[in-house]
Amino acid sequence: MVKITFPDGNIREYESSISGLDIAKSLSQKLAKEALSITVNGEIWDLSRNITTDSTISINTFDEKDGKYAYWHSSAHLMAEAIESLYPGTKFGIGPSIENGFYYDVDFGDTKVTDADLPKIEQKMLELARKNQEYKRREVSKDEAMAYFTQKGDEYKLELISELQDGTITFYEQGEFTDLCRGPHLHDTSQIKAVKLTSLAGAYWRGDEKRKQLTRIYGITFPKQKLLDEYITFLEEAKKRDHRKVGKELELFTFSEKVGMGLPLWLPKGTQLRERLQAFLQKVQKEYGYEPVMTPHIGGKELYVTSGHYAKYGKDSFQPITTPNPNEEFLLKPMNCPHHCEIYKFKPRSYKDLPIRFAEFGTVYRYEQSGELHGLTRVRGFTQDDAHIFCRPDQLLDEFKKVIDIVLYIFKTLSFDNFITQISLRDKEDRSKYIGSDENWEKAENAIIQAAAEKGLETVIEYGEAAFYGPKLDFMVRDAIGRKWQLGTIQVDYNLPERFELEYTGEDGKKHRPIMIHRAPFGSMERFTAVLIEHTGGKFPLWLTPDQVVVLPISEKFQDYAQKVSQFLNKNDVRAFVDERNEKIGRKIRDNELKRIPFLLVVGEKEAETNQVAVRRQGQGDQGVMSLEDFTIFVKNEVEKELN
Repeated sequence: MVKITFPDGNIREYESSISGLDIAKSLSQKLAKEALSITVNGEIWDLSRNITTDSTISINTFDEKDGKYAYWHSSAHLMAEAIESLYPGTKFGIGPSIENGFYYDVDFGDTKVTDADLPKIEQKMLELARKNQEYKRREVSKDEAMAYFTQKGDEYKLELISELQDGTITFYEQGEFTDLCRGPHLHDTSQIKAVKLTSLAGAYWRGDEKRKQLTRIYGITFPKQKLLDEYITFLEEAKKRDHRKVGKELELFTFSEKVGMGLPLWLPKGTQLRERLQAFLQKVQKEYGYEPVMTPHIGGKELYVTSGHYAKYGKDSFQPITTPNPNEEFLLKPMNCPHHCEIYKFKPRSYKDLPIRFAEFGTVYRYEQSGELHGLTRVRGFTQDDAHIFCRPDQLLDEFKKVIDIVLYIFKTLSFDNFITQISLRDKEDRSKYIGSDENWEKAENAIIQAAAEKGLETVIEYGEAAFYGPKLDFMVRDAIGRKWQLGTIQVDYNLPERFELEYTGEDGKKHRPIMIHRAPFGSMERFTAVLIEHTGGKFPLWLTPDQVVVLPISEKFQDYAQKVSQFLNKNDVRAFVDERNEKIGRKIRDNELKRIPFLLVVGEKEAETNQVAVRRQGQGDQGVMSLEDFTIFVKNEVEKELN
């Protein structure tokens, strides 16, 4: 017998070698019908696999993350089978499940596949799904795996197999299709009812720009057509909110091939918005005792060798800058923290000086591959709202909780109300990616777990997601239409203070190492702005929006009064401009509504005579007539409410 522990803590005994599907059947026929996978001791399995030892399990439906993982992974294989039947001789790279659906990287050879071909592949997927083909798992030897894909002529699978250990290799088969795969998968294809292939993209094999570019096909599937219809509506809304589209409409930022891919150019309105965000955080930081610092855009290579960044990222970053001096090399700054360590070392520090909090809006540069660049969310040059706190061990918990308070205040002010926090720890098995001692890592991880618990945060733990020098607390935000973004991070670091030999004199007169907290509530100005655009659809909070008011004269005769209104408002710190176009008032109202300007002030003969304005609010229509003074007070009160 084996003891099976369920998520609610209940324990049942079953015959050894029972399958996940049989456990589901023992609970209810409805669950057995809807079950997609089973999580056994933290690992997702096929429902058909047998459990031979005492285990903690959860049976996953489409409502659970682990259920969707198996569902979309199986759908990727179904798509590959459809492609192979339509385009014989096709070769396949990798086809994982992702947060919303799946993709497969495909080498079509000389065949050109476009968006117009996607409906044909969708129909073939549905045709194959209706055959109720079973996903069969089979363990194979390395020689057998190599022989199969050699005969098939698929060099991509052969490369993957060459890196695997004999005895760890499994194939999955459904219908006429066989793939190299660890799983897990559905029991059969019958649960795949609705299919949508969403887009095509180019993807270099294994992310290497020197390798062949494959065709990446993205898709998503559902167990009900209704769920797919809802998702398509969601996609249409996401398209409307796309920060690249909205950013162009509102004239916030642009890109230039001559300047370089992934290097954004901030236009005047975007710069104003960004500067207001920066001023907002600087005010908060000042209240919490942060001191501003500035560091250069480059640093000596040795600085990043000392920090460990060169060993971890050097090959994939911008290459060293040489000078006429053959012994001199510089790097574009990939991180601000090594520079801040050197500022800390500027003079001797005492235990009485700590905590020291250095803050910088520092621009850094990382060579993201061209295929991964995406608007402001993935760029090569970006500005972090970076700060580093150097503190004593007895101050660590309190300092960490204060940073959490800053992040929560920012989220509340900007209406990011739906979020969880992810505690990102080291990989349980592979420790080669990290620097520093196990003892220091354990202390850092425990401090984060304790701080999150004391602040009452809803948390999930993810292993393998830590930074190379320390664990972190990441804030995962759901935007207005439900998409998940990582915004804000706090990291505990015992390692850089050791590498840079940072010290302070303790109360005992001896030298001690400070602990370092890295924090960036926005993450980066670029990414945060992109997420804010998509969260609000470009309808920014009143305090933040570049243009708060547009004045609309009903004819040229009232241009002078409109200018007088605009000047009065600007002198009283209300951002306003005049729409001077020779257009009908209805057209002006429509156009400025589309520009998401919060207030539209219509002025004509009556308003000019009484020194008033007719107020319209974006999306809410007519708000009545006000004096200039009353309108100014009204706007300022609205701003104050938002910020408090």
